[in-house]
Order: sequence, then structure tokens, then C-alpha cells
Amino acid sequence: MSVYGNLQKIKNGKRTYAITPHIPGGFILPDNLIKIGEVAKKYKGVLKITSGQRILITNLKQEDLPAIWDELGMEPAVKVQNSLKNVEMCPSNYCKRSKYPTIGIGMKISRKFHGMELPCRTKIGVAGCKNACTSVYSKDIGVIADLDSTFYITAGGSAGYHPRSSDIVTKGLSEEEAFNLVKTILYHYKNTAKLGEKLGDFIDRISIDTFREEVLNIANLELKL
Repeated sequence: MSVYGNLQKIKNGKRTYAITPHIPGGFILPDNLIKIGEVAKKYKGVLKITSGQRILITNLKQEDLPAIWDELGMEPAVKVQNSLKNVEMCPSNYCKRSKYPTIGIGMKISRKFHGMELPCRTKIGVAGCKNACTSVYSKDIGVIADLDSTFYITAGGSAGYHPRSSDIVTKGLSEEEAFNLVKTILYHYKNTAKLGEKLGDFIDRISIDTFREEVLNIANLELKL
């Protein structure tokens, strides 16, 4: 395993590092959760539950990182910074407010596109109702189940340095249509935007109307708002 870790702090000449294993959608088996705890304890790590539905292990020594990854037997959450870093999901299949069991489409998106290199760091949110838990409207792409169990897709959200609320791309989609539109948006963004340009900045540069027209034409979908 390569040494995937971030320098977190330098204090009195001592450097400490952090790693973040990939936990799709924040769902983890008890045995894997126990393993993370045991490995962190062995190497005197400190655990942090992140906003991205992952577990960061910090306070690590750089020379221990290869052994830690080997013992975890997990993939890093982020290998390339300008990539699809997160597919965050609400617990829709287990929630009384959910209008659709969206964990399935969320995991499908994660398996297919997690780690995909893109012009800038990118996050996707998936929610089973219009409450849009996991802050879907501040994500680069959002997949939200509507009241009638169809989907609508949002794009361009950001909670970062320049906060931006996402725009609705279209509504009334089946699960398959929603997945294909997410795929279309990712590849259109990858192939068209400038390096370092967030999806929301790309949309603002070309206009939301142009963006909608381009991605819906590629996906062979109609505009429904």
C-alpha cells in the first residue's frame, strides 16, 4: 500500500499525520469498525468522525503509515485531490420520512465514480426525501427523491470558501435516468470545465440555462421544473 496520509501538525519538530479510509456512504460493518479502533489504538491514533461520513485517524507517525494501511486492509478515501471525494448518503432505507430507498443509487454512484479525476474537488449528496439530509443543496451534485418517488438532480452547490446554493437541473426522473444524468454531469464537467474550476463556478460562467440545455441534451432528457 502506498503512503496515503496528510501532514496535520508540526510541534517541537515532531510531525504527525492523518489518514482517512474509504467508507462508502458512511455505512460500515461492525468488524471493520472494530478493526479501525484496534489499529488506531495500536499506533496511538486519535479518531475523528468527519462531516464527510468517514473516520479520520490522526496523530500518526509517517513511518507507520504503510503498516497501518496494510493492517486496515482498506482503500484511502482520497487518492487525488481534484476528484470525486465523497458520495454522502442519508439512511433513507431505515428512515420513516424517506420517499425512496436511495442507498442503492448512492452506492451505485460511489462504486462507479468515487475517485474519478475532475477539474476540482467534488462532492455528491444523495437523499431519500426533500429534507435533503447530508446538506445535499451545498453539494456539487445532489440526488433527491421527490414526494412521488421520482428524483430530481441539483448541481453547483458549495459550502466552501465561496458558499453557493445548488440549482435544480430537472425533476421527475426514474432511478435509471437520475443515475445517467449524474454520469452525464460528471463527464461534461470533466471534459469542459477549466482546471481548478468548481462545478458551481463553471455553471456561473456558462449560465445555468446553458448548463441545463447541454447536459439534458446529452442525457436525452426533458427539462421539468
